[in-house]
Amino acid sequence: MPQADRRREPRIPFSANAEILDEQHDSRTHSRVRDLSAGGCYLETPHPFPPGKNLLIEIYTDSDFLETHATVAFLEPNQGMGLTFSVMQPFFLAILNKWIAQAALGPTH
Repeated sequence: MPQADRRREPRIPFSANAEILDEQHDSRTHSRVRDLSAGGCYLETPHPFPPGKNLLIEIYTDSDFLETHATVAFLEPNQGMGLTFSVMQPFFLAILNKWIAQAALGPTH
C-alpha cells in the first residue's frame, strides 16, 4: 500500500549537486537533488541515512549554493531519502525561494 503523502509543500522537479555532511561521524557524501520544496528535498543516494537522522546539507547550482540542517523524513533503500529542512538562515532561505520560483516556471528555451 503506498505511503500517504505528508508533505506540507508541493515538491518541484529540481536537479543540483548536493553534499551530505554527517557531523556526528565527520563524513561527507556526494549526492544529487531530485526535487525541492520550501520544506525539504529528495536526495538520490545509494546509501540513505535512517529516518530521524540529523544532517547538514549543501546544495550547489552553477550560480548559487544553499546550506541548511535537515532531518531524514523517509528513505528508499538503495535509491535515496526525503529530507525535512530545519530552520534556515534568511540568506539561504532567499536562495531556496528563488530556486523554487525558477523551477516552477519550468526550463527556459
